[in-house]
Amino acid sequence: MDLFEYQAKKLFAEHGVPVPTGKTATTPEEARAIATELGGKVVVKAQVKTGGRGKAGGVKVADGPDDAFAKATAILGMDIKGHTVHSVLVEEASNIAEEYYASFLLDRANRTFLAMASREGGMEIEEVAATKPEALARIAIDPLTGVDAAKAREIAVAAKLPEAALEGASELLAKLWTVFVKSDATLVEVNPLILTGDGRVVALDGKVSLDENADFRHPEHEAFVDVSAVDPLEQKAKEKGLNYVKLEGEVGIIGNGAGLVMSTLDVVTYAGEEFGGKRPANFLDIGGGASAEVMANGLSIILGDPSVKSVFVNIFGGITACDAVANGIIQALEIVGDVTTPLVVRLDGNNAEEGRRILAEANLPVVKPVDTMDGAAKLAAELAAAAA
Repeated sequence: MDLFEYQAKKLFAEHGVPVPTGKTATTPEEARAIATELGGKVVVKAQVKTGGRGKAGGVKVADGPDDAFAKATAILGMDIKGHTVHSVLVEEASNIAEEYYASFLLDRANRTFLAMASREGGMEIEEVAATKPEALARIAIDPLTGVDAAKAREIAVAAKLPEAALEGASELLAKLWTVFVKSDATLVEVNPLILTGDGRVVALDGKVSLDENADFRHPEHEAFVDVSAVDPLEQKAKEKGLNYVKLEGEVGIIGNGAGLVMSTLDVVTYAGEEFGGKRPANFLDIGGGASAEVMANGLSIILGDPSVKSVFVNIFGGITACDAVANGIIQALEIVGDVTTPLVVRLDGNNAEEGRRILAEANLPVVKPVDTMDGAAKLAAELAAAAA
């Protein structure tokens, strides 16, 4: 999960990383009030999860409250690389002497952590890496020892930071590492990291990516979720404990096991080429249990997507036998009620024959049992095409 700048800076401040004082506003009036509270010049910054805000006109200096109102009016509602600006960060203007770059990230290729730092900040780091690779220091971090004061100073020296910034940058880097570890982040980045006119080193910007696999350790991270950007069906699935991802096709997918569901997506995509390019509408893994309640929850979410024209239920019976799955499907249809979208059902594995018999005897018009995965995918795509 990527954070907005103001959220990243909140995390920074909680761990002692120096940041400018500021607050967020969703209206020009709120921006004016914050500027009045701060006094003097302020910076009005678009809050979007993408780079290039400055070049797009999303970062503006305001001379006072009325100017902050005007700048916020211009920025709110802007489109920056496909992201609409819904809020701005209004913070005190900084006296910038020099700009640097610093980050910690998970280096997946080398299976370790990596620190990157440069004396050349304030621009896209990809540009620095491409045009002046020697200006970007890369220091591997041992996860067992982490970043203490000595390691932080090593990073700052490798980045060729000036003597005036070494002490402040070293202290900040050590605290930034604490943010990285304590938050279970995959990236913390400051660009620019600035040296102020009075000799302080401050995180003027902030970018943080959190590892969602560690959310169980961080219930507080729920507050960082941008609800406006979450698909409502995905949110509903999350509330019901289902692993669901919305896609852009017409064939709803329900399977048990991530590997089986991924294979199903491929098979449906291939089969759909024969029927005008019909594609999967979602990824939905119901896991090892296929109770009536779980199946009903899955169906209600998938059928809540108006683009879904057919559903492919692909189950391989293991611990949960196929006869239990079949009964779960029948009960789920009773729970959901008034289902007209066809369900192509393929059962295999433990008690598959019994499961097929149960579905056949139920004689439900919307249920279309098919024995093979390829055959079921083809029928699901064909039915989706017919209903389009």
